[in-house]
Amino acid sequence: MPGIKGPSDYSQEPPRHPSLLINSKVPFNAEPPRSALASSYVTPVDLFYKRNHGPIPVVDDIERYCVDICSLIGTPKKLYMRDVRMLPKYNVTATLQCAGNRRTAMSKTRKVRGVGWDVSAIGNAVWGGAKLADVLELIGIPKLTCSTQSGGKHVEFVSIDKCKEENGGPYKASIRLSQATNPEADVLLAYEMNGKPLNRDHGYPLRVIVPGVIGARSVKWLDSINIIAEECQGFFMQKDYKMFPPSVDWDNINWSTRRPQMDFPVQSVICSLEDVQSIKPGKVTISGYAVSGGGRGIERVDVSIDGGKTWLEASRSQKTGVPYIADHVSSDKWAWVLFEVTVDIPYSTEIVAKAVDSAANVQPENVQDIWNLRGILNTSWHRVQVRVGQSNM
Repeated sequence: MPGIKGPSDYSQEPPRHPSLLINSKVPFNAEPPRSALASSYVTPVDLFYKRNHGPIPVVDDIERYCVDICSLIGTPKKLYMRDVRMLPKYNVTATLQCAGNRRTAMSKTRKVRGVGWDVSAIGNAVWGGAKLADVLELIGIPKLTCSTQSGGKHVEFVSIDKCKEENGGPYKASIRLSQATNPEADVLLAYEMNGKPLNRDHGYPLRVIVPGVIGARSVKWLDSINIIAEECQGFFMQKDYKMFPPSVDWDNINWSTRRPQMDFPVQSVICSLEDVQSIKPGKVTISGYAVSGGGRGIERVDVSIDGGKTWLEASRSQKTGVPYIADHVSSDKWAWVLFEVTVDIPYSTEIVAKAVDSAANVQPENVQDIWNLRGILNTSWHRVQVRVGQSNM
């Protein structure tokens, strides 16, 4: 593709923050320490988790870079960066979460396949760019369109990124046309992250941001956008990122029986404590993040200091100085909330967190009940073990 290329090896990788916990060197997959997440509502770019499937693409001529927009009929339109920047710019605060977040904990129940993630395959950022609904109007697809006259019902995003799962072909995913053309869905063609141009790890020069769904649908390093009749048939839509019951294993799996995962369930994680932590007896501040997919707010975060026998309600916050109210116009509906509660811990115990979203969905108590062979969507109660004695902090 003019202006950008996907390297065949890992000799041109970008620099990364030294505190990142590396889960895979090639391709590079890493997450920040959990303590870094609760310290900032907007996650610093360097500490935003890195999820890659191959070598990071290289832009050699930004003026020549363009995205082909193809429909079922008609001549493809080339969309250059200058065209995107001429459209109204929107800033959308949205949390991206890898579907495999907390996979490592799920694998302790039974073995799963996939990159081992702790609790930090998630981050919250302010994404800047053009709304996809405005872009699609350029090729004659009006806002709030569910189906085109030629039968297009889905929008497919294809990356310049080549990956082994596609047998050397490009990474790709799709969303429904009804979502893509809905301005309220806030789907972006983003060129900024936290007020600065995207860096290479996060999709420079242009990526899709699909708020409220698993990160796998927010395709980076855009090569083309296709209006298609059926959902994307790529590997990551059809043979990955689907939720199966615990009874399914690799001997009896039938991928076609499940739909591709889109929205993610309600989730919360304690970030101020490690899985096993020694502390001194006394007051302890417990903090972390909570988030739900589909634009649903967080109605409540409950914290227990006795393994789930009794509960305390934690405070919730987003923007400094603005009270958080779930689903209120003043709140960022696509973003996580940070929670905090200060408690007295006199003895060793298990601390637990669980969140309830605005649709009254609540996290399941046990990971065993939601185990699946790909280790996705581990949203079970988050538990940490506290040993009271001499602090190691």
